[in-house]
Amino acid sequence: MAEPIKVVVTGAAGQIAYSLLYQVASGAVFGPNQPVYLHLLDIAPMMGVLEGVVMELADCALPLLAGVLPTCKPEEAFKDVAAAFLVGAMPRKEGMERKDLLAANVRIFKEQGQALDKVARKDVKVLVVGNPANTNALICSKYAPSIPKENFTAMTRLDQNRASSQLAAKLGVPVQNVKNVIIWGNHSSTQYPDASHSIVKVGGAEKPIPEVVNDDEYLKSSFVSTVQKRGAAVIAARKMSSALSAAKAASDHMRDWFLGSGDRWVSMGVVSDGSYGTPRDVVFSFPVTTENGKWKIVQGLTISDHGRQMLDVTGKELSEEKQEALDVCKD
Repeated sequence: MAEPIKVVVTGAAGQIAYSLLYQVASGAVFGPNQPVYLHLLDIAPMMGVLEGVVMELADCALPLLAGVLPTCKPEEAFKDVAAAFLVGAMPRKEGMERKDLLAANVRIFKEQGQALDKVARKDVKVLVVGNPANTNALICSKYAPSIPKENFTAMTRLDQNRASSQLAAKLGVPVQNVKNVIIWGNHSSTQYPDASHSIVKVGGAEKPIPEVVNDDEYLKSSFVSTVQKRGAAVIAARKMSSALSAAKAASDHMRDWFLGSGDRWVSMGVVSDGSYGTPRDVVFSFPVTTENGKWKIVQGLTISDHGRQMLDVTGKELSEEKQEALDVCKD
């Protein structure tokens, strides 16, 4: 059996972590032969709840779980970790503007970036789940200058999973028969869910989805808006935000990053190098392939005029968010 790796989950007493911890500790993320030592970070008032989570993890009797460290101190939590799921963030409360949320969360991710810089492994892979995820990832990376910026990513896999399942339902095929759906840009309502390069397996053959769906209007309008607004629809029904599906997406993202994406493209928010005319140095979601722990943006895709407009809108939002976040950091 391999040496255990240390994995931190922040917001560990929260809803998403409650589903995520089991997946990480059961081998669904790092593979069936990789033991993990879990570091669980939350704020001091949540330590009692976290104690209950630690009890439950013990009661799962998981063979791959080598140990658990619950803490409210970032420097303890991030010490020597190989992977970080940054789930904890201030949730948006009713009547709260996105910018108020941004200001509160930027401070959290600045502090966590500083702690990672100080005590984490330099090859740590960081996934930011807490919203606004793209800009939080950017700020976290800025305050951890000794860790390569390509090691900081934001989660758009939930949007990709949502988009894939919408298309699978429309076409009446199992979801694993749909591949290469892309989420471009921000994990916000400006994101661009793009099916124009995606493929579906029908009757044993792979075919382009736009051809099989044969409804351009649907792919540009209701498909896009359903994916963009799915989070709100879940909140309206469940009276709480997506947790199970967010945890599954975080697991998928980290598993593919560590173990490789195979012949599929996966959507990840990564630091933009300007590919596809996007603004540089914002965390932008692109289609990527992953191998040996590294991601690479899929190049050479044709972007339609409609796609270009969508990319520009989400890029502009990310540039504005970045500026707001940097202003908060100066305070």
